[in-house]
Amino acid sequence: QFSTRVVSCRAAELRPEGGGEPVHGFQVVLEDTILFPEGGGQPDDRGLIGDVPVLRVTRRGPEAEHFVQAPLEPGAEVLLSLDWERRFDHMQQHSGQHLITAIAEQMFGFKTTSWELGRQRSIIELDTPTMTAEQVEALERSVNEKIRERVPVVVRELAADDPEIETVRSRGLPDDHAGPVRVVDIEGIDSNMCCGTHVSNLSDLQVIKLLGTEKGKKNKTNLVFLAGNRVLKSVEQSHSTEKALTSLLKNGPGDHVEAVKRLQSSVKLLQKSNLNLLRDMAVLIARDFKSKPARSQLFVFHRKEGDSEFMNIIANEIGTEETLLFLTVGDEKEAGLFLLAGPVEAVENLGPRVAELLGGKGAGKRGRFQGKATKMSRRGEVQALLQEFLSHQSPEA
Repeated sequence: QFSTRVVSCRAAELRPEGGGEPVHGFQVVLEDTILFPEGGGQPDDRGLIGDVPVLRVTRRGPEAEHFVQAPLEPGAEVLLSLDWERRFDHMQQHSGQHLITAIAEQMFGFKTTSWELGRQRSIIELDTPTMTAEQVEALERSVNEKIRERVPVVVRELAADDPEIETVRSRGLPDDHAGPVRVVDIEGIDSNMCCGTHVSNLSDLQVIKLLGTEKGKKNKTNLVFLAGNRVLKSVEQSHSTEKALTSLLKNGPGDHVEAVKRLQSSVKLLQKSNLNLLRDMAVLIARDFKSKPARSQLFVFHRKEGDSEFMNIIANEIGTEETLLFLTVGDEKEAGLFLLAGPVEAVENLGPRVAELLGGKGAGKRGRFQGKATKMSRRGEVQALLQEFLSHQSPEA
């Protein structure tokens, strides 16, 4: 916690990170702050000003702006509280990135070109087209050795014109930078210009797990990692998943993969058998209709289980030159698929209207119009529409 004063408060809007309507509120500037504004690859802090939640902290020049939804009086003394769990997580990931970056360059000459502190995992972009599994394993072993050595992490501030800045690893200062330059040193390992928050000793990182690499931008490789408490959470999630699979598959963790492979093979065989049965059923349904001495001009059929191929087989077997077919598959009370087939002119006229009644979308050509429906419960209304159309086409019927 930290006591400070409100300098200014202005009306503002905040656009949510996941999209959606902007949130109306206020940007508050304080005399000083313990909440980190987003920057340097690190997300911002969260906390409270008094009992008012801070939803975002951003930097505008030398000032940090705190977005809140209640106005604060300029000049008022306030108590600032920090969300420590979020802060410590960011400290572990950021210091972990510095360590991985330094050791990757020392061991293999791979320079870091950017990084991202994500909500679940973090990514370091390395200036190399590839990284072998052996290199990842060696890097992970080395960074964890440094953690066990309990190396101190020290923060220094240098004047902007200090010649020592030239010896510090950096990707350059922001154009609007003002004041001293902040340098984070991992003693004997790394010296890096950085504005972010860090642990005071590598032992605070606990452990680092490299999850592997992904293909990055042109000639770059993304190295994915977890640090500290995120490793513990990941182990807990994996253990919970393992317990659930052990219960479902009725075997030990070492046999899970083989058990799933056997299940996949069984499912493929069942799907193939089911598909063949559906095809046979479609043919029988069509033949039953054709065998009737007085065939109707309209054939309506619904089945809960089925697919587009099932409906098209029925249409092919019946023939659509003279008969108008309205076929549907899916849950009658929910969503599904539909097919309208018949004389070209009739289908072109009725297809869009059928789709509209069913709350769906579709497309068609050469006497067939098919698509998805969201309101299968309105099938009766479609049937009434088709019967009315046919009655106008053939008054004697």
